[in-house]
Amino acid sequence: MSKKWVWGLLLVNALLFAWMRWGGMLMADPDVLAAQAPLHADKIILLKEAAAAKAEPLPPVAVSESAVASAVEAAEPAPAPRLSDALANPPQIKQCLFWGEFSGRGLADAQQKLSALELGARLQTRSIEHASGYWVYMSPLKNQAEVQKKIGQLKNLGVNDYFVVQEAGEWQRAISLGVFRTERAAENYLSSLRKQGVRTAKVGERKSKLRFTQFVIADAEPEIESKVRGFQKEFPDSELKMSDCN
Repeated sequence: MSKKWVWGLLLVNALLFAWMRWGGMLMADPDVLAAQAPLHADKIILLKEAAAAKAEPLPPVAVSESAVASAVEAAEPAPAPRLSDALANPPQIKQCLFWGEFSGRGLADAQQKLSALELGARLQTRSIEHASGYWVYMSPLKNQAEVQKKIGQLKNLGVNDYFVVQEAGEWQRAISLGVFRTERAAENYLSSLRKQGVRTAKVGERKSKLRFTQFVIADAEPEIESKVRGFQKEFPDSELKMSDCN
């Protein structure tokens, strides 16, 4: 009885094994199995052979020296553009001291002040013209004899800065005692003449080109500038400034 039992168990195990191994194929649709692509044995590659093929080195490729140099140049960063010497070291703009504008006796007095500084070639003058201005003058006289008489009176009063208008017209034989850029400057000069005893002079607008002089001092150090500013106090109507030389 026990032997039959043992053989029975073995038979059951064999059937169970067979079912697990081939049962899925027995249950599958025959048409589906037939549709599966056949295996191609000639295309099967073993894993060892595939690994060996990948490990084989690639054949060497010839590279020219110029190609290597080009690759190195492309890899290196381009040098920064170099500024020209003119841009890297721009010239320093020189500064000049400008003092003016003068005419007549004021011009002579300012020139005398500056000559004491012994500036040499650093001191220059430039002429400036204006379409109009103001002048201190004596009205036109009747004839040349009266002109000479009036000039004598001026000299006796110590007035040596004058100009007789010679051009034909309404101002012929008028005596100019000075021209000025502003009316205030002309009035100030007239006041000084009155103190000297000049009584008939007056201030008027001059509708003609008037020429004035401006002093220019190059490379004026602080000491020179300070001295010129001291001179300016005696010429309150003058302008003093530091600016670019031109």
